Amino acid sequence: MRKNAHTRVRLEPGRRPTEQAPHHEVANEFSETAKLAFPMVLTQVGQIAMITTDLAFIGRLGPESLAGAALATRIYLVCFTFAGGLLAAITPLVAQAFGRDNLALVRRSLRMGIWTALLLSLPTTMFALRGERMLLSLGQEPAAARLAQEYLLGLACGMAPALCFQSVRHFMGAVNRPEPALWITLATVPLNALLVYLLSFGTLGLPRLELFGVGLATTLVNYATLLAGLCSTKFLRPFRDYHVLVHFWRFDWPVMRQLFVIGTPISVVSLIGYALMLAAALLAGRISSYTVAVHQIVLQVAAILFMVSSGISTAAGVRVSQAVGRNDVSSIKRATLVAMLLGVLIATILTFVVIAARMKIAELFLGGSGRDADAIIRLAAKLLLVSGTFFIADAAQIIAVGALRGLKDTRVPVLFAVIAHWLIGFSLSYVLGLKVGLGAFGIWIGLSIGAAINASLLIIRFRLLAKKACSSE
Repeated sequence: MRKNAHTRVRLEPGRRPTEQAPHHEVANEFSETAKLAFPMVLTQVGQIAMITTDLAFIGRLGPESLAGAALATRIYLVCFTFAGGLLAAITPLVAQAFGRDNLALVRRSLRMGIWTALLLSLPTTMFALRGERMLLSLGQEPAAARLAQEYLLGLACGMAPALCFQSVRHFMGAVNRPEPALWITLATVPLNALLVYLLSFGTLGLPRLELFGVGLATTLVNYATLLAGLCSTKFLRPFRDYHVLVHFWRFDWPVMRQLFVIGTPISVVSLIGYALMLAAALLAGRISSYTVAVHQIVLQVAAILFMVSSGISTAAGVRVSQAVGRNDVSSIKRATLVAMLLGVLIATILTFVVIAARMKIAELFLGGSGRDADAIIRLAAKLLLVSGTFFIADAAQIIAVGALRGLKDTRVPVLFAVIAHWLIGFSLSYVLGLKVGLGAFGIWIGLSIGAAINASLLIIRFRLLAKKACSSE
């Protein structure tokens, strides 16, 4: 039921925005975006915190184990992101259906999302299990490849529950109720740390499984997370009013087709980004195993900041999609502007925090283990300082991508990613890192330039689409 072009009064299930006067619309948008983004950001940070916890314990096993885990993490994230990109299409589908009060489509979108997660988990798991062969074919050291495969063996079996929980998370956020996913994720962080400690170091009479134990602990946590998520959709309000698990075995081919049409380009863009980081890790591996370890420390910090921006990006996509469902063009532009300002501001603040605490961050991952730990810590601290521009540019590009996904514009960003990240960014990383001799510093300079160019292209694309929408209103 519409009140005007900008406001809408709606009933449960789900949290609904309240009606505001026109001069309060920007403040209201900021408030709504912040309320939606904050739990999403914390959920993202909670997920990456589990991987960070893994790496912190692995660092105590030695730089060689950390280098192997760095390569394994890249392969795992490429597999997970390929499948997770398709699942990201759940957000615009559910949010637009939510904006139109089409609860049946909300239910069908989640159901097909879970089926998609189950189907995609099979090839991605098999891909991860062949990680050692791939690393050897790419010229990595046999010892590092063997350690990477050891970690992947523990992680791979948790791919299916992790992807299914992603589907549940997208559904919860799209209906303005992201909090249960947050509480579930935060509860699993200490559980993961405990299991990693017990299984990797062999305490309390358990065998010392080292890298395999770290991966196995994360897999066990993924199953617990999925169980909690499904129970939330079944028993908690307002989710139980959607009856999302009713007729679970019934396929909805039109919705499945929409998931693939919208999600495939998202998956390709995400795969390009994570494959870029894998390629950068391989470049670092051609320099030395210590360079890989230093690169992984900076990359993990970038991943944490990326997750913060990704939560804001998801909130922007939800707000834009809901505005599309209401045919509210002005809210589309306003939601994107507010999300961009919020995301870049937070990324800038966090970047200054990282720069100020760069020595402590490096020590957190490496501790005092290894013969050359002090030299590696100093190198990692310098590299964190150089990488500051990447952190901010990355925030801008991921938020712009989220806004475009809210418009279901997912194909053109693929072209932008290829041009900016690979043709320009990675080429510069190769030349500066290996040919000019700047090492890890050159790699990250190239990555920073590519991210800045991609962010600029995406913002221009959104402005053109928003202008077109306004002219056709």
